[in-house]
Amino acid sequence: MVEGRVVRVGDRRLGSRRLAALLVGAVGERPGYRALAHGVRTLVLDGRVPLHTRLPAERELASALAVSRATVTAAYDVLREGGFAHSRRGAGTWTELPEGQRPAAVAAFPVGDDVLDLAVAAPGAPERELAAALGAAAAMLPEHAPTAGYHPYGIPQLRAAVADRFTRRGLPTLPDQILITTGAQHALSLTLSLLGGPGDRVLVENPSYPNALDAIRNAGLRPVPVPVTEDGWDSGLVESSLRQAAPRMAYLVPDFQNPTGNLMPPEQRVRVLETARATGAWLLIDETVADIALDGPPPAPFASLAPHGVGEQVVTVGSLSKTHWGGLRIGWVRAGTRLITELAMARVPGDMATPVIEQLVALHLLREMDQVLGERLPMLRERRDALATSLARHVPQWRWRTPPGGLSLWVDLGRPIASALARAASARGVRIEGGSRFGADPGTHEHRLRIPYTLAPAALELAAQRLAATLAGDLRAPADEARGRRWVA
Repeated sequence: MVEGRVVRVGDRRLGSRRLAALLVGAVGERPGYRALAHGVRTLVLDGRVPLHTRLPAERELASALAVSRATVTAAYDVLREGGFAHSRRGAGTWTELPEGQRPAAVAAFPVGDDVLDLAVAAPGAPERELAAALGAAAAMLPEHAPTAGYHPYGIPQLRAAVADRFTRRGLPTLPDQILITTGAQHALSLTLSLLGGPGDRVLVENPSYPNALDAIRNAGLRPVPVPVTEDGWDSGLVESSLRQAAPRMAYLVPDFQNPTGNLMPPEQRVRVLETARATGAWLLIDETVADIALDGPPPAPFASLAPHGVGEQVVTVGSLSKTHWGGLRIGWVRAGTRLITELAMARVPGDMATPVIEQLVALHLLREMDQVLGERLPMLRERRDALATSLARHVPQWRWRTPPGGLSLWVDLGRPIASALARAASARGVRIEGGSRFGADPGTHEHRLRIPYTLAPAALELAAQRLAATLAGDLRAPADEARGRRWVA
């Protein structure tokens, strides 16, 4: 049996080391039995541990977590009492759900027109431009229809267009240095799986993008957190972590960092690049929101500052999800040509290639990128200011720093109530995630909320009213607190 994998239908088994790694990420080192039970329950409801899966034997999990067997036995008892596990004599302990509950990781989308979704920091599609792009794609389709339609690297025209945009932004790029992917998340996961292996360390920002943190953990990699505060990055701490922890790679969002909105200064970028050269670490740079510059010009690509010989260590990922539409699953990787070839080979067993029709739509949108941004950036600037005004009116005790770009405010609530507030807000028609969802360490950022400003000003005003009403109510966790919404973008 492969550790932690389903081996055949009807006999799903979760390896002790795999579950231990997931639990450490959820509840920390050496948990007590209640925390251990809560961690397993959360992983089941979050979809990271499948239903009807046999949990590790008590002795095995105790050894993997370095706790007593009695702790695991008591945790399993709590899970059984709560309906999250059942045992069969001679067959072990299996995950299940109490009647009426279901995993919330992917299924918990807003239901009804009255729900305000603040868990997704992404704008709606530019309807006019999207319609024009669909027409242009239809006109180009006969050129591609006679072919088999598989392009593991991406269609040549789109690769060239992405390369040209990098070049115009200040980083000379060849089409051979571009791989088209099915969104930036695909680009990130593909790169992590190729460059890293189970147990390798990855330097990450704390807080950071939750789906990236999940991808790192799911790949069996070990996050090495460095803090990002309202004042930005601590260059000395980043450099010392790169040297002392010796991570295989570093995942950074230097442009309007998600969720803080910080913009890394050029001098800090150069220092990170120089340290990476000295340590040999790969730099995985997420530029998904780099074009959402609201108070100044957009930054040049991170890799454009790389000293001679360091550029090959920088892998840049991006997409059209934040500038255009998340429903258009088009992303890319920019790297050295050899790595691009290896990534293309590695992707084939998973998804073969990105759909041609979507690539043709993206090609037209990318060519009209400046026009789209010329309309979107003023709109987002207006919405950012509208959200700030609404929050100041309804919850004046909250604090935040206005970001120079990006898509959300990172709000300080003044006390560690974020998760309870998010749970209670769902009953008032607001879907939002507490700051701990963005933490690289368990339980951190409980005093923070990420509040996107991608909705219309009237909706943001209503959301602020509902959050204020929630804050004034009872924030105690309901009986089904583990059903909290977990899907974030």
